Formats: sequence, structure tokens, C-alpha cells
Amino acid sequence: MASRESVIRTYDHEVKGNTALKPLQGRHAGPGDAAVLKPLEDSWKGIVLSCGINPNYGKIDPYWMAASGIDEAIRNNTAVGGRRIALLDNFTWGNPEKAYNMSTLVRACQACYKFAKGFGTPFISGKDSLYNESPLGSVTPTLLITAVGLIPDVRKTISMDVKQPGNLIYIIGRTYPELGGSEYYRSKGFLGKTIPEVRLAQARKTMQSIAGAVDLECIKTCHDLSEGGLAVAVSEMAFAGDYGIELHLKNIPRPKSVRRNDFILFSESNSRFLVEVQEQRRKEFEALMEGVPFSIVGKVQRTRRLHVQGSDGSTVVDASLAELEQAWKSTFGG
Repeated sequence: MASRESVIRTYDHEVKGNTALKPLQGRHAGPGDAAVLKPLEDSWKGIVLSCGINPNYGKIDPYWMAASGIDEAIRNNTAVGGRRIALLDNFTWGNPEKAYNMSTLVRACQACYKFAKGFGTPFISGKDSLYNESPLGSVTPTLLITAVGLIPDVRKTISMDVKQPGNLIYIIGRTYPELGGSEYYRSKGFLGKTIPEVRLAQARKTMQSIAGAVDLECIKTCHDLSEGGLAVAVSEMAFAGDYGIELHLKNIPRPKSVRRNDFILFSESNSRFLVEVQEQRRKEFEALMEGVPFSIVGKVQRTRRLHVQGSDGSTVVDASLAELEQAWKSTFGG
């Protein structure tokens, strides 16, 4: 988990000066969920571009890998204000003439069909790259999903950096013990089996509720939870905005079986968001979230620290934003 800033700034992501929301956001260049372009001079309408990918999931079950990629691409688009979303697929696979490779390809295609139909997000283009083999065997089944959406007014675009001390931090969505293929397991040398699933009806309702809150300008900040889970998402929001966050894990919506702090922090369950809401918009926002799992889990602080209290009230994380930013930017040389 590290910044790709050196790569991002190599490419001109501001062609014609039409990029309304850039890939790196906030005072300290945090990783945005999507980019927004304003292609027309005489209109405030914008195009939202986002992606979803996790090859580690393909090592466990290509069906849920494809479903998770779709969910991630859509929620990244939704997080900044996108809607009327269409999808593109990019398959990278081994030799499909081998039975195992063909079976995993079929599984991924079945997921693409089910979840594109379920979300109402048609595939409009894509490509495949097959027969990717080496003496070591086939490449890991990998599917990149790109989402293209519209935003009615680019001036209402939402970024991922926290904005103001005193504002409330909500988590939207439910956290499950789904760490198979996670960054946390990978850091410990494990792969796991419990890959994140997509609970379609709830996921669709969550995306619609977030879009409604964006339209009514109830949300100051929105960030999706993906690789690294809650711990990484809240860290990125904090150091990007240069304000601290106090977080309480006991308030996270989850099954009773999820008790471990590390599972709550690093689960990569789909269809989840962290949002920042002003205190005076609290009732309005919560009314919009009716029918969706949500909870107040923290507050933005002036102190430049991330403080996390575990499910039993003990301190499990107390780190300065400078530490978090340094960890984020140093791995690939800044």
C-alpha cells in the first residue's frame, strides 16, 4: 500500500486543463477514488472515470474477484458523485484451452453478467488478453473493471480528504470477516479463503443512498474502503486533509462474530464508504441512509494524529499524520 505519485505525475492527467478532480487529492496528495473531467466549455456536466481490480482475489475465486472489481469500480465512481454508470472489462488470463483456465474464465464472465445486470451498469466495451503463460504456469486470473459515469455538475464533486475539525465520520455498509486475498493477510504471508462477496440488493441500495446525499450536498468527504480496509481508508483521508481523526471500532456495523480489532480494521468487505458530514446536516443525512447499515464512528480533530479505539475501548492505533504520510510516500521513493 503506497503512493504511485511518481508514476501519476509522469503522465499528463490534465490534458486541455479539463480535469476537475485529479488523481491525487487534498493538501498532501492522497489517493482519490476517481477522476472527473469537464469536456464541454458551455456545460458543467462532467465525466467520472474509476477502476476496480484485485488480482489476489483471482487466486481464490475468479467469480468473486470479478464481482468485487465491479463493486469497487462503481463505488469509486459513486464516491465522487458519478451516476448513469457503464463498464469496461479488461481480462488477463492464461491459456483458455486448458480446462482450469477455461473454468475460471467462465466463472468470471458469469459474475460480470449477474452483477452488471444487477447494478444496471452495462458493459459497453473491453478487451481480453489470453494465453499469458510462462514456464512457471499461467498468469493469475485478473480482471480490471473500468467505470464511466456522469456527474450533472462538476462543482458538486466530492474528494476524499477530510475538510473541517468537528465534522462527523460515518461508515456506510457492513463489515464482515472477509480477509481472503486481503493486503493484511498478504503482509503476514497468508492468502486465506474468505474472499469478500457482493450482497447485490444491499450494495445497490447503498450506492443509491450515497448518490442522493451527494446531490443534496450533505457530504463533505467520501472515500471507499478497498485494499487495506478501514485502517488504510481512514489514514488516507486524515493525512490527505491534514486533520486528525478519532475512530471508535465498537460502533462499526458488523456481525457479532467479528470481535478482533485487526479483522475490523483490515477486512476488505465490499460496498462500504467513509463519509464526513457536518453536525448540522446529521439528521438530514441519516434520513437519506434509511435502509442502509451505517454508524457514526468518529470525528475530525485539529490534532494531527489518527487515534483508534478498539472494540473494548483500548487504544489500538495512535499515529501522527506525518508518520502515515511518510509510510505512504516512501515505499516507491515518493
